[in-house]
Amino acid sequence: MFQWSAFSTSDRRKKKDCGDGEPASDVQKKLPSSAGEDRAILLGFTMMGFSILMFFLLGVTILKPFMLSTQREEANCTIMDTHVKDDWLDCSFTCGVDCWGQGKYPCLQVSVNLSHSGLKAFLHYNEEAVQINPECFYTPKCHRDKNDLLNRALDIKEFFDHKNGTPFSCFYSPDSKPEDVVLIKKYDQMVIFHCLFWPSLTLLGGALIVGMVKLTQHLSVLCEEYTNMMREEAGNNTTQKELQHYRLGRKGRKKEIKGLRWWPSQKKQQTIPFT
Repeated sequence: MFQWSAFSTSDRRKKKDCGDGEPASDVQKKLPSSAGEDRAILLGFTMMGFSILMFFLLGVTILKPFMLSTQREEANCTIMDTHVKDDWLDCSFTCGVDCWGQGKYPCLQVSVNLSHSGLKAFLHYNEEAVQINPECFYTPKCHRDKNDLLNRALDIKEFFDHKNGTPFSCFYSPDSKPEDVVLIKKYDQMVIFHCLFWPSLTLLGGALIVGMVKLTQHLSVLCEEYTNMMREEAGNNTTQKELQHYRLGRKGRKKEIKGLRWWPSQKKQQTIPFT
């Protein structure tokens, strides 16, 4: 009975060590991953890929124009004159898939006085308006209705006429063209911050998710190895105890056999004188 259990234990240990032809370390490392872990890893890599795509798109559309744009400083401007030029400017618009039309739009000029230098400059809506037309405040969307374009220009003119004599914030370029002043900056520091912060946060979150899942899997492998080691030690201790019991029982049986051999011979010697 003991021999069968000992051999069966050794056979099981050999099969465990061999792993059906594979090393024990490889068997331990091939722990099955749950569906939740696979989904978490997929989510992490998706987040990292999406953040890289965001970096690319925002870098092309916002960061690159910001780096190439002229750096401007804040100043105070005072309205000096606003008027609509008599000569309207040409523009083009689309009226369908393969339809193009020609139109005209009024040019609104806004002259301001820079408080820090006293220079006269043309005010523009943003940096794009400076590049499109350095003389006009802004370039409206071109279409056929000239009255609508004129009414929009007059509304803006009325707005600046109410600010006559009242300083307001504007932005100028001290290096290149100080006479080109903009009312608002298209790309300010907060826009650049958001363009860098949210993609970076998404990338960091995806990396943390993947890292935590990999760390959990590694700890599971270490726990499995430690459990197997403790089982092997317990199995070795059990085998040693069984061997000790077997040796003790074998010694006892040998003593009994010797006693049985000695007892008939002694009995025979005792019965000889009576014959």
